[in-house]
Parts: sequence; C-alpha cells; structure tokens
Amino acid sequence: MKTNRYVVAFAGVMFHLMIGSVYAWSVFTNPIAKQNGWAESSVALAFSIAIFFLGMSAAFMGKVVEKIGPRLTGTIASFLYGTGTIMTGWAIHQNSIWLLYLSYGVIGGLGLGAGYVTPVSTIIKWFPDKRGLATGLAIMGFGFAAMLTGPVAQQLMASVGLEQTFYLLGTFYFVIMLLAAQFIVRPNLALSSTTENSISQKKGTRLTRGPELTANQALKTKSFTFLWIMFFINITCGIGLVSAASPMAQSMTGMSVQTAAIMVGIIGLFNGFGRLIWATLSDYIGRPATFSAIFILDIVMLSAILISIPLLFVIALC
Repeated sequence: MKTNRYVVAFAGVMFHLMIGSVYAWSVFTNPIAKQNGWAESSVALAFSIAIFFLGMSAAFMGKVVEKIGPRLTGTIASFLYGTGTIMTGWAIHQNSIWLLYLSYGVIGGLGLGAGYVTPVSTIIKWFPDKRGLATGLAIMGFGFAAMLTGPVAQQLMASVGLEQTFYLLGTFYFVIMLLAAQFIVRPNLALSSTTENSISQKKGTRLTRGPELTANQALKTKSFTFLWIMFFINITCGIGLVSAASPMAQSMTGMSVQTAAIMVGIIGLFNGFGRLIWATLSDYIGRPATFSAIFILDIVMLSAILISIPLLFVIALC
C-alpha cells in the first residue's frame, strides 16, 4: 500500500497539536493555585518539570524511534501523555502537589519527549528535498496547540470544573494521538534513497555541507556544542515566557483572565505559523542567516515587553 507523504505530515501535525497543549499551561496556573491553596510558583514548577523530561526523553528517544519505529513510539507517547493529563486532574482532586509533579511533570513530560521526536524524525525522511519545510510542518502543530487549548480550557473550567477539564482533555489527547500515530510511518528505504539521489543529481551536489559524521562523532564537535548552547538559551527564554504568558499579562498590563486566555490562543497562532515560515525560509537563505534574523527580532521584542501597554505586550509576545 502506497503512503502519501502529506498524509504522514498531517498526522504529525495532529500529533503535535495534542502534545503542544503544554504551551497553554499558564491558563491553568492561577485556577489550580487558587483551588488548592498552592503558590503560583509551585504550580508553574510542574510545567518546568514536564519540559525537563521532554528534553531528557527526546534526547534518547531518537534512537528508539529508529529501532522500533515511529508508530510504536507514537503509541507509547499517547499512553504517557494522555495518562499524565488525566492524573493531573486526580492530583488536583487529592490536593497533592507531589502527585501533580509526578503526573504532569514526569509522566506527561516523558510522553511529550517521545511524542515530539516521533513525527519530526519521520517526516524529515519523507521530505529530503525540503528539510526546512518538513521540520516546520512537523512542529507547526506544537505551536498551534495553545491557540486551541487556551480558550477551550477556559470554557471547560467554567462549565465542568477544573478536575473534569483535565479528565476530558487527557482522554481526548489519548484518542487523537493514538489514531494519528498509526499513520506516522517511515518511507520505503528504496523510495527514500531514489528521491535523495535524484535531488542530488539535480543540484549537482550533496544535500548536506561539510563532512559526513555519525551521531556520536557529531556530538564531539565544537559546532554541536555551540549549537546546543544557542538552542538552550533561546528555548529557555521562549518557554519561560510562554509558560507564564497569562499571569504576566494579568499582572503587568491589568488584562482580565478571559482576555489573557484569548491572548494565549493568539500567541499559539503565531507560534505555529512562525515555525513553518522560518523553517521554510531557512531552505532559501540558510540556517545561520535565519537564526541571526530570529535573534535580532527576539532582542527587540523582549525589550518591548517591558513597556506595560496591553496591545504592545501582545504584539511583542506574538
């Protein structure tokens, strides 16, 4: 049976659309803190733990995806993230901050890591001719998630309550991720090799520059070290802002809870399209030029956030 690469890409977007809901955590911070009498910083720590385990598990899941296949790792991620989200509701019911850290932070975080690398590494294999576009497609859903989760979660909390919101969302995440995982498959090896060879012949060169290295060899280079540091700084800053976007907007600009939730959704829209646009642009102007432009824009916008004007605050975050 022939698989269309855009079907695989769509399944990857849907998969990331579910796990990307982690970006809407700021919408839950105040309600959880108020209902359980916990400090906001303690609730926010659950997000930090989840991101930590995302990074740690993603670092090792790449090899696992190659060994057992994306369909199985995607299924495992579905169970972990769905269960972690459902257990978050139970942690709130039990008024246990440690159970919150275990459920959303550890179990959910492991699901995030497994779920993040599964579509990315697979979709890139389907698009050897457009690696930037492929990466953008793969992670676009992760950025879009907050756009949907923020307002939906706000409505659910108002109608069914905080705990039930996590039960419903966790079940929904599990079902959609499980279905999407079944369509995330690797391309036929012969087809992949033929596509890469034809592209190389058209360009008259290899698809990559510099020496061809194994993963272990690449890890030992200075280039990898500097890339890792660059990504660490950029991602830490970005995630720090996203995780606290709603409380920041309320405290710094006097924005209402409802408006802040809508703002989180709007940020998600830009987060999603930004991933696709910048990644695609990098296919044309190169990765170094693209990151230089991104960092310059970051510096300007981060400075603008300090001016506590609601509209300017939202524009700068977007």
